[in-house]
Amino acid sequence: MRSLADSHPRTYERLDLIAFLGATCLFFATIEYLFPKPFPFFRLGLANLPVILSLRLFSPGYVLLLVLLKVLGQGLINGTLASYVFLFSLGGSFASVFVMLAADRLFGDRISLVGVSVFGAIASNVVQLYLSIRFIFGLSAWIIAPPFVALGVGSGLAVGLFAQKFWEQSRWLGRVRDALEG
Repeated sequence: MRSLADSHPRTYERLDLIAFLGATCLFFATIEYLFPKPFPFFRLGLANLPVILSLRLFSPGYVLLLVLLKVLGQGLINGTLASYVFLFSLGGSFASVFVMLAADRLFGDRISLVGVSVFGAIASNVVQLYLSIRFIFGLSAWIIAPPFVALGVGSGLAVGLFAQKFWEQSRWLGRVRDALEG
């Protein structure tokens, strides 16, 4: 009798890799938690590095699963799962991934991971600003909008540059790409 693993070995390999990338997201989230935040809800975005790399490795369903693991894991690690901070993380992360998926699919080889990352950072910032206006600070949240978006673009650029360099030069990632394509 054949098992599901025998009939779909690629599915299990992908899920194993998603679990590994999810754990990597949580590692980066933990490291990121140690840095002081210049603004409420602002993060450097280090935990998005595995997500950015996954855009070109997996179908959208797997990428969305990774983002869900990242958001839930961050909520558990930071103790924010039952707070408005979780709502901000959830909204920003899913807005970011949808925009990054769209940009990557729409522009293909004409956009680097740097551009994809910046698009994602802007989407995340816009949603988080909307949520802060709608639920917490009201219109006074517009005061922090310019530096918040500027910092978001800067961090999106930095994470995107690292992701692009890693995509081009990592032997490990090259082996993963070959295994997934093979």
